[in-house]
Amino acid sequence: MTPGPRYEVVWTETAFRMLAGIGDRRIQQQLFDASRRLETEPEKQGKPLREGLMGFRSLRTVGQRYRVLYTFDPAVRQVSVVAAGLRRADARDHVYALAQKVIRLGLAPGRQKPAGKSPRKKK
Repeated sequence: MTPGPRYEVVWTETAFRMLAGIGDRRIQQQLFDASRRLETEPEKQGKPLREGLMGFRSLRTVGQRYRVLYTFDPAVRQVSVVAAGLRRADARDHVYALAQKVIRLGLAPGRQKPAGKSPRKKK
């Protein structure tokens, strides 16, 4: 059985900066190579995330310590990598905490910054 048409894998600017911030070029390359696996059947790879990251998936890579977080749109056959980095429990700079910040700022595809009225100044 052959897989369906390929997906285009696109790294967001934020995810690319996270990748560039990793000092070891071998790890950078392994993360990038892992993201290329998402060209086929991204819905069957990675683990669906919950709570603040619902709608995104996490792909384990580089000895199970690093993660590539992504979302995909089957209508346009595109995978968007939104974050990549080290998973460290209870650390402020682990990949899941950074991804939540990206989402809150409205910088992640598939999620929009909550729309609301801007607060009015009292006179």
